[in-house]
This record gives sequence, structure tokens and C-alpha cells, in this order.
Amino acid sequence: MSMFSKKGKRWMTGLSALTVTLLLSACSGGSGGPAAQQAGGGETSETTGGQTELRMMWWGDQKRADTTNQAIKLFEQKNPDIKVMGEFAPSTGYFDKLNTQLASGTAPDVFFLGGNVTDYASKGVLLDLTPYVGNELKLEQMDQSLVEYGTLGGKLVNVSAGANARGIVVNKTLFEKAGMPIPEDGWNWDDYARISKELSDKLDGVAGTYNFTFDGMDIFLKQNGKQLYDMENEALGFEEADILPWYQYWDETTQNGGVVSPEMQVSNPPNDTAKTLLITSGVGMTLIPSNQLAAFQNLTEDELILVQVPRGPKGTGVVFESSQGLSAYAKTEHPEAVAKLIDFWINDADAAKILGSDRGVPVTAANRELLQKDASPADLIVYDYTSRVSEAAEKENFVVSYNIPGGAEFTKLGETTVQEIGFGRKSVEQAVSDFYKGAQQIFAKNKTSAQ
Repeated sequence: MSMFSKKGKRWMTGLSALTVTLLLSACSGGSGGPAAQQAGGGETSETTGGQTELRMMWWGDQKRADTTNQAIKLFEQKNPDIKVMGEFAPSTGYFDKLNTQLASGTAPDVFFLGGNVTDYASKGVLLDLTPYVGNELKLEQMDQSLVEYGTLGGKLVNVSAGANARGIVVNKTLFEKAGMPIPEDGWNWDDYARISKELSDKLDGVAGTYNFTFDGMDIFLKQNGKQLYDMENEALGFEEADILPWYQYWDETTQNGGVVSPEMQVSNPPNDTAKTLLITSGVGMTLIPSNQLAAFQNLTEDELILVQVPRGPKGTGVVFESSQGLSAYAKTEHPEAVAKLIDFWINDADAAKILGSDRGVPVTAANRELLQKDASPADLIVYDYTSRVSEAAEKENFVVSYNIPGGAEFTKLGETTVQEIGFGRKSVEQAVSDFYKGAQQIFAKNKTSAQ
């Protein structure tokens, strides 16, 4: 299927933001190295010798640092009056570093954010890019819903740098080895539990699926007419009773033997490319953002494919997500130059060739077509998959979703809750009750502090 059929070109009408787990799961860890040009002493941007100097910060591993710095170099060649100093951090420490710099007034002129953009927008530290749209910053090729995602409180404060869609990665090789049919779009959660157990039973040392109770909770809520965060009404979008069936489902599926053991889940986390069972033929399926497929495929000889998540009452609950986006510091001294840099990042064809799909599918139609022409087999799977999601989204619309205020704390609570159930420290009912109470407290505290 071509991603650029009439339907494929229209893209989504709604977005589901990655919970912080999905947001950070899209980024592999790494550390600084020679390829990262570290801005000295946290200095603010300045103009020296007639050349404007900007700082730009992102998270990721060394490979992402290398390609990002290549793109920065190209930008400087095309804009010789602007110098860009790049710096990066592993995903685990990135936001601590950014928060420290924001608190001290030494934040970069441009930096990347994910689904936690609401936390930063509420603090007034993001530049309103609206005045530069149509001039330094051109968004005509972006889907309107992607633009809407970065528009908070009537201000454009984030420009998507990549888009993806979550789906089920399926190890096709393992299914063929087990003599089982390959899962297809249109299945449901009963199918998923049954198939997971069957695969586990037929192949020694193989688990049917990783446990993605928390990572998939927002999908389950959307499938049932709810959401994590009702931003319009500034309230949690779900009740305790809404999530209890989901946690019970995963507990039952685990007890039946179709899920990676809690011990293995902890020692071999699904998103750690060095440890995940996805690359050692140890698990048949799990939930991932589409832009992770190529990274996993490059590390295994098994054939991996993407299938839409099992359906619920209202559909899959999955549409295109802004995987991460570019924001600017409200106190930057060079907003026009910042807008030029952001425009380059999303629109320049040569930049797209360098950056590829590491941060997700390109957000403009022209660059998507450009990259698809020379895409690797793994990337072609992603383009085909995102086309299917695009077509489904035309019929199944979902509201734009953001992480709740205090998203990092909420994520830690959610992951701990899953472990408490898995290791038998709490019953499902008690764990869910405690989780919901904790979520309410986190939301109330961070909502109040943001006002």
C-alpha cells in the first residue's frame, strides 16, 4: 500500500500523545561524545562578529547526536550568518539538565520536548512562535492537527519534528517456527491473550508478549471513550473503574502463561536495545512506537512486522502522534533565527535525508515522499503501517491527548504499580485503587503548581 494514496496523504484528524513512557521509549539512551558540540558554561545566545549564535539541545544516543550535528552543519552552510552550538544528553538525564538550565536562566535557544510540552507551556518558558509563521517559519506542508498539537493556550509553542504511531511489533519468524498464522489488523484483545499463550506454549523459552499494562493504558482508555488527561476541562479523563478491567486483563494473561515474567521484564526491559528479548528471539510481540522498528530490526535476523493494536469498542485508539517537537526558550535573544532553524528542521529536503526517520516519520508530505523513495525494507514496513493507521484515523477520530501534569512522577507510579501486581505484593484491586489515588494527588499537586 502506498503511503501517498489519496487517503494516505490526508493523515490524521486527531493525535494521541505518547505517555511519557512511550515519549521516552522512542529515544535510546546514550552519552555525550566528541560529536556533540558542548556549549560552554551554559552561556545564552549571543551575536559575535556579525554572526548570531544559538544553542540547541536534544536527547538520544551517539548515533542521533552524529546525524543531528550533521544537520546543524548543513544549516550553518545554508545560513552562514547563524552559528549553532549543539549539546545532548541521554534520555534519562535530559529533562533534569533542561530544568536546571531553565531555572538558572541559561536554557538553550531551541530544545526538544515530548508529550510533556504542557508542563513547560504552563510555566511560561516557551516562546510563542505564532508571529513567525508564514515568514521565517512555514507550516503549510504540515498536517493541521500536528500544528494544533503544538498550539497551547492559543500560542504555537512546539513544532513537531517527527510523527509516529504505536503498534504491535510481531516477530514473524517465531510465528512461522511455531506454525501459527501471522496476526493481522482487526484482531481484538481476547485474540491477543489467546495468541500470546499459544505462542508461549508452542516454543520453549519464548514468551508471547511483554507486559505493557501501563504503556498501553491510554490506548485502552481511548478504545472505551475515555482519556488520560482531559485538557479542555483540566481534569483526569478517567476513573478508577475505567482502568480496573485493563489491569485485570493483564494479570489474567500473565497468570495464563502468555506474558514475560516480571523478573525478566525488569532485567530485560523491552525498550533497552541492548537487553530486550525482541532481539534474542525471546518474545513474540509487544507495543512499540513505529519509529523503533528499524532499530530493533537492525539487531536481529528474525523478521519483524507491525500490526495495528487489537481493537476495542471504539476502535484501535491509535492515530499519528507527535513523537517529539522543537520548542524555543521564551527569553531567547534571537527569535527570528530560532524560527529559521525550526523551519529548516522540518522543511529542508537535504536535512530530511540526513535526519531520516529516527525521530519519527517526517512531518511534511514532501519529505515523507522523498524518504520513502530510498527507504530500507524496515522503513518501508513503517511507511506501510502508518498508511494503514492514517486510513483508519479518517473513520475513527480521537481527541488530541497530552501527558498529565507531573507526567514523569505519574509514569514512575504506573510502572511501580505494574511491578507490585506482578510480584504479588498487592492484589490487582488494591494496586489499582492505590494507583488512582496517587494519580489524583500527582495531578492536583502539579496542576496547582502550574497555575
